[in-house]
Amino acid sequence: MENKTEPYQHYKLMEQAIQYIEANVQRQPELNEIASAIGLSEHHFQRVFTRWAGISPKRFLQFLTRENAKQLLDRSENLLNATHEVGLSSLGRLHDLFVATEAVTPGQYKTRGAGLSIRYGIHPSPFGKCLIATTERGICHLGFVDGSEGNAIDRLAEHWKLADMTEDYAATASLVTRIFSTGMPDSPGFDRLNPPLKLHLRGTNFQIKVWEALLNIPTGAVTTYQHIAAQIGKPQAVRAVGAAVGDNPIAYLIPCHRVIRKSGEFGNYLYGSARKKAILVKELVV
Repeated sequence: MENKTEPYQHYKLMEQAIQYIEANVQRQPELNEIASAIGLSEHHFQRVFTRWAGISPKRFLQFLTRENAKQLLDRSENLLNATHEVGLSSLGRLHDLFVATEAVTPGQYKTRGAGLSIRYGIHPSPFGKCLIATTERGICHLGFVDGSEGNAIDRLAEHWKLADMTEDYAATASLVTRIFSTGMPDSPGFDRLNPPLKLHLRGTNFQIKVWEALLNIPTGAVTTYQHIAAQIGKPQAVRAVGAAVGDNPIAYLIPCHRVIRKSGEFGNYLYGSARKKAILVKELVV
């Protein structure tokens, strides 16, 4: 019987493979070279990568090329434009079906979490360890953990500086299971019987607008900073949009990984470019 924990265990190996492919994409390395670089046999690497990603290493190599990204962007932009023209917020109506957002008031924003109780836990996910935190009003943080778990917790505490922080693995485990096991709203595995996950956001009015715009990007699509700036009515604020995307406190659920550069380059990601590409490719093959 297949070990259900394998996707979690395999991510670090796949991350190494993605980083190697990414660094050598221009010369299109062969399968045996990539496998050797991460210490696996060619056959084992092919099997593990395909099982984890849903596509072969060769297909993933093609995915990483700029031309492929530009074609994906063209398709996505046309899709998003058509969707907005007929009055829908998104093809999957992500914010209705999967998440419901609630932002703190301007006054609450200034208090930095005073009077709030936050429960947090570190858990395995298909993309490495993640730190999730929740208040009584919803999930207030989701991030991936590279390196020190203590540093990841410190960053959470800095954002909600005056909140009461309690580690509670049991309370947060079910949230992680639901987020990473049931699929996204426009994927076949999504469980529509569950109520939407609630997100508790702390940000400026501008940041909240950008994060809500990210929720309108369907699974398997990408967009640009310029498109988001235009969507929120601030076409000249592309740099500010980029900063807000980078400050997204709830990774994956608020899909900042779906924003790429107009040139077709995948761009930066707080949790590493390899992880960004891994999440995108998993979404594209759902």
